[in-house]
Amino acid sequence: MGSSGGIQIPNRLPLLLSHEGVLLPGSTVRFSVDSPRNMQLVSQRLLKGTSLKSTIIGVIPNTRDPGQDIDDLPALHKIGTAGVAVQVVGSNWPKPHYTLLITGLCRFSVTSLLKERPFVLAEVEQLDKLEQYMTPSTHSVSAEDGELGELSQRFYQAAVQLLGMLDMSVPVVAKFRRLLDSLPRETLPDVVASMIRTSNKEKLQVLDAVSLEERFKKALPLLNKQIEGLKLLQKTRKINPDNEKRVLSVRKGGVFPGRQFNLEDEDEDEDGDDTASLERKVHNANMPDAALKVCRKELKRLKKMPQSMPEYALTRNYLDLMVELPWSKSTKDCLDIRAARTLLDNDHYAMDKLKKRVVEYLAVRQLKTSLKGPILCFVGPPGVGKTSVGRSVARTLGREFHRIALGGVCDQSDIRGHRRTYVGSMPGRIINGLKTVGVNNPVFLLDEVDKLGKSLQGDPAAALLEVLDPEQNHSFTDHYLNVAFDLSQVLFIATANTTATIPPALLDRMEVLQVPGYTQEEKVEIAHRHLIPNQLEQHGLTPQQLHIPQDTTQAIISSYTREAGVRSLERKIGAICRAVAVKVAEGQRLAKTNTVTENSTQHKDKAAPPEMPIVIDHIALKDILGQPLFELEVSERLTLPGVALGLAWTPLGGEIMFVEASRTEGEGQLTLTGQLGDVMKESAHLAISWLRANAKTYQITNMVGGSDPLEGTDIHLHFPAGAVTKDGPSAGVTIVTCLASLFSGRLVRSDVAMTGEITLRGLVLPVGGIKDKVLAAHRAGVRRVILPKRNEKDLEELPANVRADLDFVMAANLDEVLNASIDGGFPGPSGSLTHSQLTSKL
Repeated sequence: MGSSGGIQIPNRLPLLLSHEGVLLPGSTVRFSVDSPRNMQLVSQRLLKGTSLKSTIIGVIPNTRDPGQDIDDLPALHKIGTAGVAVQVVGSNWPKPHYTLLITGLCRFSVTSLLKERPFVLAEVEQLDKLEQYMTPSTHSVSAEDGELGELSQRFYQAAVQLLGMLDMSVPVVAKFRRLLDSLPRETLPDVVASMIRTSNKEKLQVLDAVSLEERFKKALPLLNKQIEGLKLLQKTRKINPDNEKRVLSVRKGGVFPGRQFNLEDEDEDEDGDDTASLERKVHNANMPDAALKVCRKELKRLKKMPQSMPEYALTRNYLDLMVELPWSKSTKDCLDIRAARTLLDNDHYAMDKLKKRVVEYLAVRQLKTSLKGPILCFVGPPGVGKTSVGRSVARTLGREFHRIALGGVCDQSDIRGHRRTYVGSMPGRIINGLKTVGVNNPVFLLDEVDKLGKSLQGDPAAALLEVLDPEQNHSFTDHYLNVAFDLSQVLFIATANTTATIPPALLDRMEVLQVPGYTQEEKVEIAHRHLIPNQLEQHGLTPQQLHIPQDTTQAIISSYTREAGVRSLERKIGAICRAVAVKVAEGQRLAKTNTVTENSTQHKDKAAPPEMPIVIDHIALKDILGQPLFELEVSERLTLPGVALGLAWTPLGGEIMFVEASRTEGEGQLTLTGQLGDVMKESAHLAISWLRANAKTYQITNMVGGSDPLEGTDIHLHFPAGAVTKDGPSAGVTIVTCLASLFSGRLVRSDVAMTGEITLRGLVLPVGGIKDKVLAAHRAGVRRVILPKRNEKDLEELPANVRADLDFVMAANLDEVLNASIDGGFPGPSGSLTHSQLTSKL
């Protein structure tokens, strides 16, 4: 077919090298352009052109890898399609590229290349008449044209047959019907081949068919194949007009699967399959109606969106997350209470309160199947096993376990997630954790909840209020999801070293369980049950190679560690294992050497391997760990008047605290040192005032024998460990005892420690942290502990062996404190008189 007469395309055309499809005359196709030559063509020709002529370009099929386009120009296909660029869209995501919408006009052949850079420009010869694709049907090919007419008629009938098998309500089918009625017969092979499901290779054959007769012969088998495929599909699936649209738009191999009428592109088909798969997953996720409604809305948007849009990936990620969330998946709880007790006892020694609470939860779950997950908060010093007991609880219940570290978190979006309007938005840690575990009833460990920060990005502690409130968390709304998720079946366990830094509103929502420090006896048991076997395994040793007796463990605990937990103890045991591993390894090398040289006379001089097992005694302990770091020096410190031993509570557990006092001639000034807080300074002033008011009663004098202890005397009170900040009211009785000892010149008993708040009337008020303080006194070798009488109830929490070792004095007033603490008692009013006076006052 010649090019003489009629509408002509320009003789010189810029060529677009197409890697992803074949453009046929009469069809419209989207091309993604990202290679250097094609990008230059778009930017320099299409975007800068001002005339209609500048929008006409040639599209040449290129079968070579687009990544090699930077090198020499490949051999061009002999025939291409001239087209007009009707739309150009640029994007920088995921990399710079253009998307062109091009409508094919006619075929051309390349006669010569004019230039290769910056884009390809060629001289071309037009092969088709341009009018045939633009004018209404004239039926220019008739039955009288012999074989060509017969081919044309058969092709038209086959196209009509295919049209009759389709649902006219589908827009692309209606378009096909209009084109079939309006276009000349000679244009049908190109138009139909571009619309039906064909491969690029088959389209290339149609493109190369320059003569009309050959074109009909190439396109007719493709059309017949589509008819047979649809017949087979209808037969196997029993398709009816009501569900045909769904089948054609989803199933691979359908006739018109996609959004536009050039729907042969394989990427778009795969996208359709992915969307259909995603749609099935959404319906199978068993999500609530509100979430399902949102997902359907997003799916509808996704289907209308081209993949090149950045929002496509965001929407797809959102739907993937919604599908992966465990809306209705859960694990079945193991409700065997006896087995749970055994497992908890095997995993952890002591911790009776925590074990009791887990067993109670299991018992209630047996009686009532639908039970909201409890929200617990384990509060205790570091190293006592709060985190590991949370993992043990999950194993006991047979649930999934997920740990969320909250230490240092200062952005509320870490809890609630970011809104999807932000770049890089993602769900919060709660929703991410649920996605990770894959069930909706895991055990969530919120570690270090007392170390949450606060910043300009909001307060994460306030965001946790919704998560940890049983009345609200059944509809927890993450900013990213923007739909409610039920957290009521999650068992939340928070851990903290102190409740002082936890906001009151957050603390009120949690059931606080105190986890106190371990006694020395408990540490010995923990070491031999858990720590030593674990360290032996980690260092490749066996009990037949290393033996640590209980008295050695006791020496490590008392002389090399001073802590409430067992972390330092574990490190010391690890140091012993490493030292023994060196001996064992050297012994094995010596044994091998001796075996090799057993016939030699020199092997007798070699060192013999160590005897197994290697037993660690006190001498070996000193060689490995060095000199003891801590010593029990309580009795040595109290050799002067004006020294008393108090008890303090810290986040690390209880500690003993010395109070020292001295007096010199002066003007009655009181000096306080040791980094004291305001409350402790007030306690010191309270003690001085009470002693001055009762100086005659207790026969207290100043340095010159006067009845006012401060007259002509300066008092200096010091609390050692001056770099450590101290505060609180519980040192009141210790300060009074220290000053009474100083003024009377009598020694305080070396084996006495005390705690309690005082008043101006001489009453002793209760304080907190009794268990930790008493355990610290027991560790330090104290034999008598003076406590407020109203703290007597707290003694029940102490282990039986500690209660048996210590002598407890429950004091209601300072007279009882002084009598119990000063060596040989303290002169003062009679006990009965004091008692009656106090009773009358109370």
